[in-house]
Amino acid sequence: MRIKISRKETKESLYWLKLINETNALSSTEEAAKLIQGATELKKSFQLL
Repeated sequence: MRIKISRKETKESLYWLKLINETNALSSTEEAAKLIQGATELKKSFQLL
C-alpha cells in the first residue's frame, strides 16, 4: 500500500516538475533536468516493486 502511494506521489511530482520546467519558472534548466531525472528514476524504482 505504501509503495502504491509513493508511486502516485512520484508521478504527480514529475508532472509538476515538467510543467514548471516548460513555463521556465526554474532559474536553471540544468537544475530542472536533474530534478526530473531524479523523479523519473524514483518512478521506475517504485514500478519494479
